[in-house]
Amino acid sequence: MMRPSLLTADAPSMADSLPTINFGFDDLRDRMARFTEKFDTFIATGRRQVLEERNRFRINVAELQEDQRLRKKEIETLAQKSSSHAQAVEKEAAETAEMHAAIASITQQRDARAQHRNRIRSEIASTRKQVAQRVAAQQEYAKEVDAHAQSNGRELDFWQSYLGMRIEGVGMADRLKFVFSCVDERNWEREAWFELDMGRSDYQVVNVKPKVEPEGVERCLQRLNEHRDLGHFLKAMRGLIVAAMK
Repeated sequence: MMRPSLLTADAPSMADSLPTINFGFDDLRDRMARFTEKFDTFIATGRRQVLEERNRFRINVAELQEDQRLRKKEIETLAQKSSSHAQAVEKEAAETAEMHAAIASITQQRDARAQHRNRIRSEIASTRKQVAQRVAAQQEYAKEVDAHAQSNGRELDFWQSYLGMRIEGVGMADRLKFVFSCVDERNWEREAWFELDMGRSDYQVVNVKPKVEPEGVERCLQRLNEHRDLGHFLKAMRGLIVAAMK
């Protein structure tokens, strides 16, 4: 029996004679599609997360920069305040030192014034004591002068009435002229005189006629200035004049 030719149209195909094999392309395609969808979703989610994290990072960086700027500004402000405070403390220290120096100066002036006041009080007390002593001495001296004046007045009356003496002015304040008669045994009418200057604390004889011994006049004036005994002075001067006329 002859086998049919393989080249004829009615001949069966070799592929038809192969066994049918199911490779699962459709399932693979579906799985690939689902994987692709999940992968795209993952990529999109990752991209979104990356964008969000980048935005958050930028926001954090911006916040950190702003915080750094604020910190820097606060540091500058604190540094300025610290500098101002240091200047204020230095100024206060200088003012305190100046105040202490002023207090020390015022205290020194007060102590000096207190010492000066105490010294003045002591001087015032001493002056008052001296014044009181001088007043007492002046009063005592006034009593002595009054006593001498009374004695001199009586003695002057005696000299004028019985011994030929008279007192004249010479036209000058505090100067008197004492004129004596009956001093020359050869001529009782002959006169002698001297001028007494009483304008100073110590009396002075400025003119004498006739000329007499200068040392004797000085002795008479010394006693007169010490004791203010005018009677004794007149008696001594008359003695010098009588001796000069002999």
